[in-house]
Amino acid sequence: MARILWADDEIESLKPHLLFLKNKGFEVIAVNSGVEAIEKVTESKFDLIFLDENMPGISGLTTLEEIKKIKSSIPIVMITKSEEEMIMEEAIGKQISDYLIKPVNPHQILMAIKKLLDGKRLISETNSSSYRQEFNKISQDLNLVDSLDGWKEIFQKLTYWELQLEISDQNMVEVFHMQKDEANQLYSRFIDRNYEEIIQSNELLSHNLLKAELFPELNNQSYFLIVIDNLRYDQWLMLKPIVEDLYSIESEGIYSSIIPTTTQYARNALFAGLSPLEISKRYAHKWVTEEENEGKNLHEDFFFNENLRRNHLNLKSSYHKITNLNAGKRLVQQIDNLKNNDINTIVYNFVDTLSHARTDMEVIKELAEDESAYRSITLSWFKHSPLFDILKKISNTSSKVFLTTDHGTVRVKNPSKVVGPKNTNSNMRYKVSKNLTYQSKDVIEALHPEKINLPKSNISSSYIFAKEDNFFVYPNNYNHFAKLYNDTFQHGGISMEEMLIPYVKLTRK
Repeated sequence: MARILWADDEIESLKPHLLFLKNKGFEVIAVNSGVEAIEKVTESKFDLIFLDENMPGISGLTTLEEIKKIKSSIPIVMITKSEEEMIMEEAIGKQISDYLIKPVNPHQILMAIKKLLDGKRLISETNSSSYRQEFNKISQDLNLVDSLDGWKEIFQKLTYWELQLEISDQNMVEVFHMQKDEANQLYSRFIDRNYEEIIQSNELLSHNLLKAELFPELNNQSYFLIVIDNLRYDQWLMLKPIVEDLYSIESEGIYSSIIPTTTQYARNALFAGLSPLEISKRYAHKWVTEEENEGKNLHEDFFFNENLRRNHLNLKSSYHKITNLNAGKRLVQQIDNLKNNDINTIVYNFVDTLSHARTDMEVIKELAEDESAYRSITLSWFKHSPLFDILKKISNTSSKVFLTTDHGTVRVKNPSKVVGPKNTNSNMRYKVSKNLTYQSKDVIEALHPEKINLPKSNISSSYIFAKEDNFFVYPNNYNHFAKLYNDTFQHGGISMEEMLIPYVKLTRK
């Protein structure tokens, strides 16, 4: 039973309200002044406080401030006769939970109580009920979808429900994850059947995103192109409300990363405006093969400038790659010097670093134990990051922002044995080599890489991609590595989370 404290110097006139609440099962303690309210809060525990704003002696606003010093988390509803905006703003600034104007009726009071004390439960029940109704429609759509745009719509729906159901009962969350797993199975089949056609089409993919969505505006408008490595669509939705405090969202959408969903392939294709096969042919001296040990993304600036040149864009540009906190802080100080450029590119690597740290460091793995926690830790980082400060600085210029990513990640759960030569690449979601041995049911094969615009080191090289939530493990010390990498976030393979990723255009308010 909830305990409610009600402070009002005219408490006698509120006896019908108090009786109404007692009949509803609430324990209500009534006091006549702010001083008494502070004493009661000091002495005992309350779940909710109704506080009159205009009381003699200590005012309601002063009482509110003192109570917050004692019990900062207790919800307080301010009740007042005044509708003055200044009073409302001051009360809100002092963290009231709700605000009611006299005269109030019992049902208004009951609604405030339910909203504050039962809000999470009511939202959970409503979300569960709504998802039950939506479940069958999504299931029908899964059996009918036959296009990449159709899969984007389904993925957006699933992501919406994933965020909505986070506070719902566990049974409904389990039902959702079963449906999402089924969706990824069907998505993998769709990619297996259609990717060769998709990569040759005009679909919005890594290598044509900038030409289609950004380049047409560059002759008339300066831009900051921000690429947050490894950013999933659900993570963007967590960042979106904060970004909207600074910017108006001019447009946003989802595009598909090419495969493999890794920096070497997807991000190089993004900047070059070319498929990996075209890059390896046109710029053989810049393309790094799987067998070589040097960095696979050292030429992004070159690729991007070549992309601009091929599209007849003679622009003043800059390129910045941020891989640590200090580099981010230095860039914040440089924004004023960059605002006169036509296009400034910023690659921000934190989310990728977080993903790998979660694999390598037990403490990060515990902090981000599932998708919900992974989203939460990304949001917490962003709020206090130099990237947020960079966006604040840019919002004070005349430039727009094109924000996107190169690929997402998927939480892997099922180890799959693979055997290959010593020089086989180490990524756990795709392999490229000759003479690979693997479990066919767990992979999608590309025996002729050139058909999907991928290069090969020798004539017999082929690619395999882990689908759904599988990850590759060698037979040597299999159990150790299967356990080590199980339940980590990886990329390189085929899943909705890795391939269907956000892009957004931002303009200052």
